[in-house]
Amino acid sequence: MKAVESAAGTGPSDGASLEGKVAIVTGGAGGLGRATALTLAEAGARVVVADLDPRGGREVAEAVGGHFRACDVSDPDANRALVDFTVEQCGGVDIALLNAGVATGCGLGEDFDLARYRRAMGANLDGVVFGTHALLPAMRARGGGAIVATASLAGLAAVPFDPLYAANKHAVVGLARSLGPALASENVRFNAVCPGFAESRIIDPLRDMLAEQRLPIIPAQVVADTVLRIVTGDGTGACWFIQAGRDPEPFRFRNVPGPGEPAAA
Repeated sequence: MKAVESAAGTGPSDGASLEGKVAIVTGGAGGLGRATALTLAEAGARVVVADLDPRGGREVAEAVGGHFRACDVSDPDANRALVDFTVEQCGGVDIALLNAGVATGCGLGEDFDLARYRRAMGANLDGVVFGTHALLPAMRARGGGAIVATASLAGLAAVPFDPLYAANKHAVVGLARSLGPALASENVRFNAVCPGFAESRIIDPLRDMLAEQRLPIIPAQVVADTVLRIVTGDGTGACWFIQAGRDPEPFRFRNVPGPGEPAAA
């Protein structure tokens, strides 16, 4: 297993196979989750689609020949039930895309709304934390696994127009960078994908602005292909940026400066 510094270039060759593998995709009813569920299934994985949208989730599960499970990822018990369901139906879990997420919908000024804030943190950060906590015993039982969390370019840069969304996505980035090496000895790889404006419901309120500024929307399939590359590779602790017009690759973080010389007395 390679650490983040050597993660670039560790993706699979064309036609990588996931035969015999079992995958969970949260937020799988549409957008990035749907595209990834289809891609993992095409590569041979058995897929469990989790979402709060039963109609969309069941449609995707039917399309991939898998299973659907309703799941509120902000609830620890719901995450455990999702993993238990997957083990019961499929025999175990090898791969997970923790993708469920929502827009924040408020700032820190007069528009601050506690319920909206907690909803966003619950889906975008707690969903990754609780999902990972629930997954680890099942992956240990299989001798290892691969977890990918959906972060965002908002987790790699300042986002003045939505600082709370940036905060929870920065937290996911920090989790990936820290959990990658922490879980390496157990053969559990943890990485994140950090897309820019990608095709999903979360960008619906921004579509007019994106069009006016001629900002391209990243196809969901590009994100799905990156997830497949990560789970069939051998890197861990990486945060793969996905930007229009560029090949996805792990973001290269600068090291924190070391201690300076002691101040003169």
